[in-house]
Amino acid sequence: MPRMRLLAHHPLDGFGNCGEGMAIQLTRDRRRVLWIAHESQPKNVTAVDVTNPKKPSVIVQTALPHDKMRSNSLDLVGDLLVVAYQTREPGMKPAGFEIFDVADPAKPKSVVLFDASGPASRGVHHLWWVDGEYVHMASGAADFTPRNARDDQCYRIVDVRQPSRPREVGRWWLPGTREGDAEPALPRHPTFDTGYRAHNTNVYPRRPDRAYVGYIDGGALVLDVADKAHPRLLGRWDYQPPFPGFCHTVVPFFDKSLLVVSDESVREAARDWPKLVWIVDAQREDKLVPISTCPLPPVKKFAGRGGRFGAHNLHENRPGGWISEDVVVGTFFNGGVRAFDVRDPFQPKEVAAFVPPGPRKSPTKAIQLNDVLIDERSILYTVDRIVGGLYILDFRV
Repeated sequence: MPRMRLLAHHPLDGFGNCGEGMAIQLTRDRRRVLWIAHESQPKNVTAVDVTNPKKPSVIVQTALPHDKMRSNSLDLVGDLLVVAYQTREPGMKPAGFEIFDVADPAKPKSVVLFDASGPASRGVHHLWWVDGEYVHMASGAADFTPRNARDDQCYRIVDVRQPSRPREVGRWWLPGTREGDAEPALPRHPTFDTGYRAHNTNVYPRRPDRAYVGYIDGGALVLDVADKAHPRLLGRWDYQPPFPGFCHTVVPFFDKSLLVVSDESVREAARDWPKLVWIVDAQREDKLVPISTCPLPPVKKFAGRGGRFGAHNLHENRPGGWISEDVVVGTFFNGGVRAFDVRDPFQPKEVAAFVPPGPRKSPTKAIQLNDVLIDERSILYTVDRIVGGLYILDFRV
């Protein structure tokens, strides 16, 4: 049976407000460095030496250009780090992503800033980069004007094969959400209107012609991106309403023709319950069918603990890390980090969980675990959204 055993906790020198971006760098001098994005200002990124997972140490923390922005997401290939920049209000700068050379992790060097600012753009909320060639991102753009301000992130593909000269090669948005679309405007969620916009935009080397996109109130999408200039919708699981919205992450289980889909809890005290992790049959990409959900403890047990309770991020089976199609691992805010056996996809079973106590000085009085990443050594990294920093666990299956 799997287990989760705490190896170390690091408060990140008082800046433990971590976002939803983590990536592992294997340096030329054989160190293992974990890069962490921050959920909010004042820090940009933090690098932690996790070569010995029992003794993590901060290598560097960088500051944001100003306090009216954040760098919620990042990714890394080799010695190049890509960091997302999102501003508090549309029209502000810098908004987009910045590429850094981190060959010396202690001294990140800026390579280029890709500008995604514009009158209706807050920049990049989330990005994905695993092949060293294309950044896939949820972003605004100077020439993208949404009909509704909540719909300000489309899916954009940026060619970074020449890192100093990034260029957009394609984009896609849900028809009807952009000013000028021939399609009619989409109906808003009657209770929880969190917007029709892209969030996670995952593209795997195993299927480079597919993008798996969580489109918030637009549901879970599968796109054909063989022609990156013209992404094409293949399948959409639209379940919001009746459910309360915010489809966050879509992870394909290729061998089993399944999708693992997570919502995001965005209201405290579980006021937007239920926010779940779903198992979806994808044998036909044009006919996605939900078949089960991963079980959670009773909402009454956690709703009053403080902060949010419900699903958020998933371990995404990134190349080079721990990969499994038998176990799903996700973060659930004050519900901690949890693992589920999905060998029988119709009856997922919880097999391990870790819920640390509320961090000192946290205004929520409870843990708010925000993201999770597992490396090829079965070392699990999870982070707190508010102040708690980094938790490192031994995760044995």
